[in-house]
Amino acid sequence: MNRKHFTLSILLLLTALSLTFLAGFFTHALWGSLDTDFPILVEARDILENNALDDLPQAPALEYGMIRGMLEAFGDPHTRFVEPVQTELDNNNLAGSYGGIGATLSRDPEGFILLYPFPDGPAAEAGISNGDRLILVDGVDITPETSTDEAVAALRGPEGDPVSLTITRPPEHREYSFEIVRENIPLPSVTWHTAPADPRLGIVKVNLIAASTAEEIENAVADLKSQGAAYFALDLRGNGGGLVDAGVNIASLFLEDGDILREQYRDKPVHTYEVEKSGSLVDIPLVVLVDANTASAAEIVAGALQAHGRAPIIGAHTFGKDSIQLAFELQDGSSLHVTAARWWIPGLDTDIGENGLTPDIEVAPGEENQDIAIEAAIHYFTQRK
Repeated sequence: MNRKHFTLSILLLLTALSLTFLAGFFTHALWGSLDTDFPILVEARDILENNALDDLPQAPALEYGMIRGMLEAFGDPHTRFVEPVQTELDNNNLAGSYGGIGATLSRDPEGFILLYPFPDGPAAEAGISNGDRLILVDGVDITPETSTDEAVAALRGPEGDPVSLTITRPPEHREYSFEIVRENIPLPSVTWHTAPADPRLGIVKVNLIAASTAEEIENAVADLKSQGAAYFALDLRGNGGGLVDAGVNIASLFLEDGDILREQYRDKPVHTYEVEKSGSLVDIPLVVLVDANTASAAEIVAGALQAHGRAPIIGAHTFGKDSIQLAFELQDGSSLHVTAARWWIPGLDTDIGENGLTPDIEVAPGEENQDIAIEAAIHYFTQRK
C-alpha cells in the first residue's frame, strides 16, 4: 500500500470511529437525560433490549411510539402527533395549493403507482401519459410497497424546483426519464352545482376550511348566479374544519358588521374577531347545511351566521369542537398539534363544546338517493314567499 492510500485509509478509519463515538455520545446523553427524568421508561426499555426476542424499533419509530404514549397519558383527544408525510399533505390542503407536477395517482393490479396528468399541467407538457408507471423520484425507488401518500409527498415540493422521475410505459414498459419543474397546483376546497329538483337553488359545497376557501366561495356564487340560481345553500356537511382565520373570513363574506368569534389562550386576554367590512355576499338568500361531522372552523362559520340571524341552519346537531390547536413542526418534518385555546360565538347561548350547534330546522337522514336537507332548503325558500 502506498503512502497516499495508507493516509486515506487512516482518515477513513478515524472518521468512522469519530462518528461511532458521536452516535454513542448522543445516545448516552439522550438516555442519560431520560434516566434522570423518566427512570421507569429507561428501565422498561433496557428490559426489552436485553430480553425481548425481537429487536427494538429503530429511530424514529421508537421516538414516535414514545410521543404517542405521552399524548395518550396527556388525555386530550385533539392534541395529536402527525408523521412527516401526512404533515406535508395537511399543510398543502390548508394552504389550498401545492408545488407539484399536476397529476393524480392510482394503482394497477400489481400495486404499482400510475400517473394521470392534468390537461395542460407540467406533467402533461413534459410528456407524461395516462397510465405511466412511476418507478423513481429523485433517485428514490417507488415500489408497490410505497404508500400513495409517500409517493405524493415525493412528487411535491417548492414551486419552481425541479423533480426528476422515471416511468415505464405500457405495454412494453420501456423506461423514460423526465425532469419536471414544479408549478403551483390549486387544491379546490369548494365544489358547486344547482339542485336537480330546483335549479334556482345553488349548492356551494365546502369540504375544508382552507386559506383559499373564501375566494372560492365567491367564485362559486358568481358562477351559480350565471346559471340562474336565486338562492343558496352553504353545505358544510362532513366538513371537519381547518383554519380559524379562514373560517372568520368565510363568515365575513355574508355579514355587514358585528362580532364573529372570541377566543382565549392560556394566561392571555380574550381576543375578538370582528367583521372588518361589509361582505360581498351579504344580500344573497342563504341557508347553511350541517350534520354531526360539521366541526371546528366549519362550526365557527355556521354558528356566526346563526347568531347574527343571517341564515338558518338545516340538518343535525354538529360535532361540537370549540378548541384551537397550534401546529408545531418538529425537526424531522413531523408535527405536534397542541390544544392551546378555546373559542365561543357571541350571541349563542349553547355550549358548542358540549352540545354542538342546534339546527333551526332539524332533519333526519333520508333514504338512499334522497337528500332531506336539500329538500328542506328548497321548501324553506319556496314556502316563505
